[in-house]
Amino acid sequence: MKTLQQRTLSALATALAAGFAAASFASPAWAAAPMVKTPAPGYYRVMLGQFEITPLSDGTVDLPVDKLLNQDAKKTAATLAKSYLGVPLETSDNAYLVNTGSKLILIDSGAGSFFGPTLGKLVANMKAAGYAPEQVDEIYITHFHGDHVGGLVNDSAAAFPKAVVRANKLESDYWLSQANMDKAKDKDGFKAAQAALGPYVKAGRFKAFEGDVELVPGIRAQLTAGHTPGHTTYMVESGGQKLHVIGDLIHVAAVQMENPEVTIGFDNDPKAAAAPRRKVFDAAAKGGYLIGGAHLQFPGMGHLAKDGKGYRFIPVNYTQMR
Repeated sequence: MKTLQQRTLSALATALAAGFAAASFASPAWAAAPMVKTPAPGYYRVMLGQFEITPLSDGTVDLPVDKLLNQDAKKTAATLAKSYLGVPLETSDNAYLVNTGSKLILIDSGAGSFFGPTLGKLVANMKAAGYAPEQVDEIYITHFHGDHVGGLVNDSAAAFPKAVVRANKLESDYWLSQANMDKAKDKDGFKAAQAALGPYVKAGRFKAFEGDVELVPGIRAQLTAGHTPGHTTYMVESGGQKLHVIGDLIHVAAVQMENPEVTIGFDNDPKAAAAPRRKVFDAAAKGGYLIGGAHLQFPGMGHLAKDGKGYRFIPVNYTQMR
C-alpha cells in the first residue's frame, strides 16, 4: 500500500503530465494579423530595345459583358467559364508609359474620376513607378471614351501640367464638336470628352494629327477607325523590337480572341470595328511582336498566335529586367 508521500507524488506527476499534454495541443495565444486588403502598386516594367515601357493600371471595373457583346448571353457566360471567369467581368483599364530616353510619352490616361471609385489610380501608380505627372512630355490618346481620357484632368484642371496631348483629327473633330453633341441622343460621352480635353485645348496644348504618322522617333500612329471615328493605335519600336498599343481593339479577350468577329456595344460602328482587329492581330501574330491592350488583364502585354479561326494570347513572362 502506497504511503501518503507516494500518493501525493503520483498525483502531482499525473497532473503535470495532463498539463503538458493540454499545452501541446493548445493554440498559441497570438493576436490575429489584420488583413491588408489592398494590392501592390499597379505598374510593370520591361525594356523594348532602348525604350523603357511601364504599363500602368488605372484600376478595374466590373462590366456586364454578357449584355454588351453582340452574341447570346448564355454563350458568353459559357465561354467565360472556360477561363474561370464570370459576369460581371472585372476588367482592367491600362495605360502605357514609354520612356524613349529623350521623351516621356503616356499612351492613354485612364478614367480619372469619370468611372467611379474602382478606377482613377493611374497617377498614384505612376508615382509608385518612379515618375511624376510633371515629367510627362506628350500624351497620345487612342480615342476619346471616358476611360481613356478621364485621367487627363483632376477637378477640371490639367493633371499633366506640361504635357502636350495628341490624337487623330477625326477623333477630335467628332467628339469636340458642339454640333455633333447637339444632335446626339446620348450626350454624356461628348460632355466627358470635352471636359477632359478642355484644359489642354484652352492652353494650346492639344495638337491633332492626320493619318498614319510618326509622332516622335520610334512611335508611329496608325488609324484603326471603327470603335470610334478616329480610333488610333500606336506602334512603338526600338532596337528591332516592337510593341503595338492597340487601345480598344479588344475588350473581352476570353471571348474575342477565340471569335474575333464578336463586337461590343461600345463600338461606334460594329462592322467596321472587327476589321482592324483582324488586320492588327494577323500582323502581330505573323511578326511575333508584342501587343498592349487597354482592357487585357494587367499588365495587358503579350504575344499573339493564330489558333484556328481566332488567336491565342500569350501574356508576357515576368522579368526583373536583367
